[in-house]
Amino acid sequence: MTEDEIYRTSTQYRLWAFTEESLASLRSTTNSLAATRVRAAIERSRREKQTGVETGINVTRQGQSEDGVDCLTVEEEQKLVGFYCVKAMEFADFCDFPTNVKATAVQYLKRFYISNSPMTYHPKQMMPSALFLATKTENHYTSLKTFVEKLSKTTAEDVIAPEFLLTQGLRFTFDVRHPQRGLEGGSMELMALATGTYQPTPGSMVSPKKLQHDMLQLDQPLPDKSKAKSTEDVKSRIMNTLGKTKEILKTSALLTDAYFLYNPSQIWLATLLTVDEPLTRFYLDAKIPSSAGIKTKLITTLQACAALIRSSPSAKPGEAEMKELTRIDKKLYKCRNPEKIDLVGINKAQKREGESKEESGMDEKIIKKRKLERESGLKEAESVFGPTL
Repeated sequence: MTEDEIYRTSTQYRLWAFTEESLASLRSTTNSLAATRVRAAIERSRREKQTGVETGINVTRQGQSEDGVDCLTVEEEQKLVGFYCVKAMEFADFCDFPTNVKATAVQYLKRFYISNSPMTYHPKQMMPSALFLATKTENHYTSLKTFVEKLSKTTAEDVIAPEFLLTQGLRFTFDVRHPQRGLEGGSMELMALATGTYQPTPGSMVSPKKLQHDMLQLDQPLPDKSKAKSTEDVKSRIMNTLGKTKEILKTSALLTDAYFLYNPSQIWLATLLTVDEPLTRFYLDAKIPSSAGIKTKLITTLQACAALIRSSPSAKPGEAEMKELTRIDKKLYKCRNPEKIDLVGINKAQKREGESKEESGMDEKIIKKRKLERESGLKEAESVFGPTL
């Protein structure tokens, strides 16, 4: 199987790959459904408050009528989710978590909010749970106690309570294919090209030494138009390009929809193209013959992906962005689903319900067991002492 065929068997491709149109449609549907449910829940809560009915769960009421609830738009939801993705990245850096844990946590949040709305589950509640889940799925052991100690005003229950909701939203698929792994392979091939040890693709008439010589003639990325003077200069250029590419992949690329719209290889190649276009085009020429019809399509795809990554929201929001986010958060306070605010309370209620069912089931088992024990005891007594007189 080729690498592409292997990727197409993954859950990331089968469940989390979209076109721009289908992704926008899913988010619009989620937003519409959430708005309808929020208005209905607020109306129910208003009526319960008027009649004095207690729900048993601690909820905050806003006091609006059903028709007067101003719900978030899709764009506002995405800005808010993006902000908490940045917060997840910052907290991961604070905890010294590796890049794969940070990147996976961000993708968990982004995946969850395709089918769930911030009006139903606030990203502030889901973010710690996503990060803690990522430490487990990426095999980076972190105890819950240690994790919670680094979060202010957060208890272990706050982290654990949303976890099942999160895994449901992820459709119980935890594998995330990141572009960094492909970049490592690409870096080795670039170094092989620079040192004259690269093995050309079958059927290629270009020798490794010719590729090494041509690499020395490459223009530097703008604004520098000088050429390398030695192999060491080329190797230094490659290392510098790779460093910048890795930085973009673990920041800007995570905050876009690139993971939903492109495969990992396209993402790292597009990022490399953004950092050093002459070097990337040379690499693609060495890998793909000029006569291959797929090459033009590939370049077009990479340019579109590169444009998306360049349009990424800032990992450090400015004053204007923070003002807009504050406005959205205040708006969200008035249009949250009151029945989904207290996730810890909901989790405890579900556990109590489950335990009561389990206990009732256990009672029947105990009764049957004791009956069998009595019958067995009577038979044993008869066999030893004989039947009753």
